[in-house]
Amino acid sequence: MTDLGKIDRDVFRDVIYPSLGANRDDVALGPQHGIDFGVVEVGDRAVVMAADPVSLLPELGLERAGRFALEIVLTDVAVSGIPPTHLAISLTLPPDWSDEDLAAVWTGLADHAERLGVSIVTGHTARYPGVDSSWVGGATVLGVGDPEDVVRPDGASPGDDLVLTTGPAAELTGLFATLFPEQLGLDAGTVATAQERVDDIAAVADARAAFEGGAVTAMHDATEGGVAGGLAEMASGAGVRFEIESDRVPMAPGVEAVCDAVDVDPWTVSSAGTLLITVESGDGRAVAEAVRRRGTAAAVVGSVTDGSGVAVDGEAIEPPDSDPVWDAFERFS
Repeated sequence: MTDLGKIDRDVFRDVIYPSLGANRDDVALGPQHGIDFGVVEVGDRAVVMAADPVSLLPELGLERAGRFALEIVLTDVAVSGIPPTHLAISLTLPPDWSDEDLAAVWTGLADHAERLGVSIVTGHTARYPGVDSSWVGGATVLGVGDPEDVVRPDGASPGDDLVLTTGPAAELTGLFATLFPEQLGLDAGTVATAQERVDDIAAVADARAAFEGGAVTAMHDATEGGVAGGLAEMASGAGVRFEIESDRVPMAPGVEAVCDAVDVDPWTVSSAGTLLITVESGDGRAVAEAVRRRGTAAAVVGSVTDGSGVAVDGEAIEPPDSDPVWDAFERFS
């Protein structure tokens, strides 16, 4: 396994967590492994914040790449129950990016921010030597709201329903089908269907629909480590066990074919756009239906019980040590 991607829990515990700068009373929630966001209390308001790298993939089309990048960075705040409201973004572009390239990306990003009610407040945009990949900056997202509305990813309780949206590996499927269509060895129809999965990463509006649909107790987006990693983080944080029935889990068209071609387990790879949601008992169906009304697949896939870990069809599953997507990208690039 590669060391690329997020640092693991041990490095976080030993390096990051012991050194967090000043100890301020207004920090209601600071960094924790597996928690998507932090919270600062200012007067009677909660300011939820999250930071993420920015990745722009020109192969998606530049305006679409801007929308894709924005959804990724906004979702970590959207899962808190407080809608994202403000954005600070830094773009450190390769020297060969033209002003027209930047304008296309910015149009996609800014127009999408306006649709979601997010204001771009500050940032830094430049071209620098040595930048030769899609990782071209970073962003900080804020959401301002009522502290009582904040829902943490570790809030699950025994008896809760477990809802899953979109399904495993839609992100990987869409990206690999778009970036490496001929290398997959699949027929043109399957590749075309798989390419549609790029649009499945849009989860900000899905999160809002879920919160409006019922009593959500915890929400997490299944990014690095995929569904297995995200479920394990949620269960561990809450000190509970998740019991899942695999035949209830949505699986988008094209996912299984692409994951077989790439030789990865769809449950363990980055799945941006997939939300893992625990809901008070009896509200799971209403939450899933609220998300489905947006056109996004969603289902009650299991329940929360006493115990620890994650079980699928009665068998315990373990999260990956690191996301297999990084090894897959190295093989195909």
